[in-house]
Amino acid sequence: MRKRALLMGLIAMGALGACTPTIRVKVDPINIYAKLDADVRVRLDKEVQTLIQQNPNLF
Repeated sequence: MRKRALLMGLIAMGALGACTPTIRVKVDPINIYAKLDADVRVRLDKEVQTLIQQNPNLF
C-alpha cells in the first residue's frame, strides 16, 4: 500500500512537471547605436575644429 502511494505521488509529480509553460523572448539586434555614435563623433570633430580655428591660443 505504501509503495503504491509513493508510486502515485511520483507519477503525479511527473505529470505536473510536464505541464510547465515555456516562455521565450526573441530580441532582434539593433544597429542604430553604431550609426548614432559615428554621427556624433563627426559633429563633435567639426565643432572642435571650428573652435580651434576661432581661438588658436586655446591650447
